[in-house]
Amino acid sequence: MGIRYKRLDRLLRVFLAAVALGAILAAGSRFWNEGAFHSLESRYRELVEIAGRWLVEALWNQVQPGMGSRESTGSKGRGAAYEMDPSYRKYREAERFYQEHEYLAWYGDEETGLDAGVYAEEIPEERVYAGEIPGAGIYAGGLPEDGKDGQAEGGADAQAALQTLAGVLDRPVIGSTYVLEQLMDYDFLMSRFYSVHTSTTAGRELMDAKELLGTDLSMEKDSSVPQILIYHTHSQEAYTDSGPGQTVVGVGEALARLLEAKGYGVYHDTSVYDLKDGKLDRSRAYNYALEGIGKILEENPSIQVILDIHRDGVAESLHLASNIDGKDTARIMFFNGLSQTPEGPIEYLKNPYREQNLAFSLQLQLGAEAYFPGFTRKIYLKGLRYNEHLRPRSSLIEVGAQTNTYEEAVNAMGPLAELLDMVLQGKQKNSIIQ
Repeated sequence: MGIRYKRLDRLLRVFLAAVALGAILAAGSRFWNEGAFHSLESRYRELVEIAGRWLVEALWNQVQPGMGSRESTGSKGRGAAYEMDPSYRKYREAERFYQEHEYLAWYGDEETGLDAGVYAEEIPEERVYAGEIPGAGIYAGGLPEDGKDGQAEGGADAQAALQTLAGVLDRPVIGSTYVLEQLMDYDFLMSRFYSVHTSTTAGRELMDAKELLGTDLSMEKDSSVPQILIYHTHSQEAYTDSGPGQTVVGVGEALARLLEAKGYGVYHDTSVYDLKDGKLDRSRAYNYALEGIGKILEENPSIQVILDIHRDGVAESLHLASNIDGKDTARIMFFNGLSQTPEGPIEYLKNPYREQNLAFSLQLQLGAEAYFPGFTRKIYLKGLRYNEHLRPRSSLIEVGAQTNTYEEAVNAMGPLAELLDMVLQGKQKNSIIQ
């Protein structure tokens, strides 16, 4: 018993030390260069999070030994006679959420829409600085000497497999389909299909399944002009076994080829928006990306679909993979920025296409449920905009995580291309809604 209390005392001291460090950093940032404190602040957040998690778990185990362990309470032995306390169940649900969304819960210090020269102190408190989060630190390195990213070559390794997938036609429904009445039940819709970050809220009026599923997102194919733009705000995100050039840009190139094989005109922007002077810099990546793709859209008004392909970062114990067509395939996640906090809209991040973006991700999600069960994670909703305001058919897509292999990520582009084709051609509606 004495050892247990000593461990608890040490954890408490670590937590209090982390809080004290945060106070020092906050005070120091007012007098010294603000940028110098961003990396320190991110590590402070990381330390507080880890220490707090350990402290809560230690406290729970102290009060209810056995019930707080990671073993099931239904097994024989200590704690088996008790039902898990509801408050602890909520804690464990939150713990699982942040294991799966360890990176997304923090990154995304979006400044698009702000006037030049606006500093961090003037940004609403709901925003979080982007930092180096555990599980999100696998990158491809700096730019090659010629100044080009050179990452498009990464998709060439799986060319034969991609050509085979490109020829796949209509599929049988092997997963779940739903009646409209189910989807119009707000509680069912949200619990079944969405993860909502605390930076935002998604009310009943916004999440109207009948409206979202009734939105016509179909378009005519025309390979003679660019119709679909694929780009990468965070181009340096890579995978557990990535070699040179094998980042999300190579994954995007694989998707571009598949969509071209289906008859679409595709513009793949391989520009690097998250490196500055050869070093990783995400503090203004969304600004740089907005400037870059804005020029592309001006020069190519025929573009109707915008896809920002990313790679997530999760707890190292998680492997986000499923088996599709006999291949190990990274699971994907559609990501929507709602441009609002629980207090209301973010006026400087307006998105006139928010509802269409939500319709796009939900229709893709339901297609995946029907044709590729287990392929998608829940749709992730967060409070900022993430440059999804430029076209009605815009989506940020997380392809696997740092624990996936590059091959698994490339394999995911086959089913994703089919889902996109189904939605853009209006093929899936009759089969996924009974």
